[in-house]
Amino acid sequence: MKEKFRTLDGVEVKGRRVIVREDFNVPLQDGEVTDDTRLAVALPTIRRLREGGAKVILISHFDRPKGKRVPSMSLKPVVAPLEKLLGAPVGFAEDCVGETARAAVAAMKGGDVLLLQNLRFHAGEEANDIGFARQLAANGDLYVDDAFSASHRAHASTEALARLLPGYAGESMRRELSALDAALGAPKRPVLGIVGGSKVSTKLDLLHNLIAKLDQLAIGGGMANTFLYAQGWDVGASYCEKDLAETARGIMAFAAARRCELLLPIDIIVAERPEPGAAARVRDLGEIDDHERILDAGPRTVTRLCEAMDAAATLIWNGPLGVFEVPPFDRGTTVAAQHAAARVKAGKLVAVGGGGDTVSALNAAKAAGDFTFVSTAGGAFLEWMEGKSLPGVEALKAAAVEQGK
Repeated sequence: MKEKFRTLDGVEVKGRRVIVREDFNVPLQDGEVTDDTRLAVALPTIRRLREGGAKVILISHFDRPKGKRVPSMSLKPVVAPLEKLLGAPVGFAEDCVGETARAAVAAMKGGDVLLLQNLRFHAGEEANDIGFARQLAANGDLYVDDAFSASHRAHASTEALARLLPGYAGESMRRELSALDAALGAPKRPVLGIVGGSKVSTKLDLLHNLIAKLDQLAIGGGMANTFLYAQGWDVGASYCEKDLAETARGIMAFAAARRCELLLPIDIIVAERPEPGAAARVRDLGEIDDHERILDAGPRTVTRLCEAMDAAATLIWNGPLGVFEVPPFDRGTTVAAQHAAARVKAGKLVAVGGGGDTVSALNAAKAAGDFTFVSTAGGAFLEWMEGKSLPGVEALKAAAVEQGK
């Protein structure tokens, strides 16, 4: 990808105050971080800056304090696990602006790392207030955005700040954007998409954008039931947005017009309830009793999907094929995910996945580690897949133009 934003390559950072926007909105339980994935993702940028002798000033939001100081939403619990991962001390300031922040930054030496308090303790953050952004900028010489997962929000730390200081993409941001460009921006063809999950209604923009860019699109999960119903198949007691049948038929017509082949289920796994170890039965389409539910893709459907992967050069995946949290209804997702991972390991497929349930499903299938890239960005990943502009990314691009890339 020809990058439209500046990176840290060749940038002299020794002794300079570098403000780094990270996403440390991590899960906490009893004051302890229970998943340090987002902390680990930040390490390459932090280490690169430390090695260059920069004063590394980390900023992030946490939870939704709505512009007020909420002690339970402090970023302080992040310090210890970040220190452990980094293998170096991490300072902490009880505010992100004002005298407290200024004094903490003034005491830094080259190679030091400092985490500032929750940005959202100030209403100016979510309001994208330029005054608040100026207060943040006062403590930095350079700005690095390393939080793709927060780039879909036009907040002071992701949008306004990028216009006040020389702005650069961090290592995590660069990796994410490069992977996404390889999946949809300038992909190797043929391109296959997998979209699962429960609701068609929440993925209309996504489906239309993907159909315009893909060669094939497989639809699974509960949303596939709506398409089957729209084709006249009985779906029994399955979850189904029957009021969207006409919308589903419109999507099928749009796909035909754009020459994007839709791969809908050709057989199904049914049971009375999605319970662990429930008696699951393979059925052909339409062969479902009134009290049964479609809970996974059938074996012939999964085989056809794997064959489509064999013919594809690029795969983009969002959403499971069935109720993957409840065995045995995880089988379709697991088999397909492991097949995709094997193709990637063989050097025959570029596979990019993302979205909350997708990450969980790929992890459960022990396939995530072998995908080309798995995005943990959630909302930002989905908005990117929908073809929407992301304010944080656009701000970096604009900064590159304004400040002379």
